Amino acid sequence: MLLSHAVLLAEARSYVARLADTAGSFDAALEYERVLLQLDELHGGTVPPITVVPTGDRDVLFSVARAAMANLEEHPVDKLQLAICLSMLEAAWDVDQSS
Repeated sequence: MLLSHAVLLAEARSYVARLADTAGSFDAALEYERVLLQLDELHGGTVPPITVVPTGDRDVLFSVARAAMANLEEHPVDKLQLAICLSMLEAAWDVDQSS
């Protein structure tokens, strides 16, 4: 895994983890955790550590997580699995917004 790939993955995981920690409901937190598990599976369980997240603004957290995940497409990952991860993130966000 190239450094740029690892940085994007760490950023995506960090922001999704923060969304899970601050989710409005237990169900939303579970959905974010499922996204994290899918991201880990996409990378064969090789994951960089979670980094510090400099904001608590949930809209920013979601936007950064989505952008980092989308930018993973530029790296050697399964595009279909990545699309599934992005779809799962959108679904988790929808559940969170309705709670």
